[in-house]
Amino acid sequence: MALWDRFKESASQMQTQLMAKKNDLKSGAFRDASMAMCALVAAADGTVDPSERQRVAQLIATNEVLQNFDAMDLQRRFDDNLNKLTTDFAFGKVSVLQEIAKAKKKPAEARAVIQIGIVIGGADGDFDKSEQAIVREACFTLDLPPHEFDL
Repeated sequence: MALWDRFKESASQMQTQLMAKKNDLKSGAFRDASMAMCALVAAADGTVDPSERQRVAQLIATNEVLQNFDAMDLQRRFDDNLNKLTTDFAFGKVSVLQEIAKAKKKPAEARAVIQIGIVIGGADGDFDKSEQAIVREACFTLDLPPHEFDL
């Protein structure tokens, strides 16, 4: 099986797992951490192009798990995190990883945040090395083993 086919299958499985936990993923910590993860993945290569913003906006609008929250509030939180990263990536990354760390207390939420990062990273058909590295870093922030997610 080609690498891309394996990734698509894995992303599909992760979305299925997220849906199974939808009713458990309603906390403010999950909301904040998931939007921080989206911003971190979008800015992983050091730049954010309009297509990356569009992917996240589409995820916010269509992902059933994120529909537990107000879409405008999610967009605002994503934009706030993205602004931190684009103003000063190194400093912003520390702040955004602190947002992600909010999900550490609940393992199901922590795993869901990583799964959202992987879904966002692969939404354009290319889960590139910088995106994989940033999701691995988030795994360490959440005390989750990256190999659990094939990272």
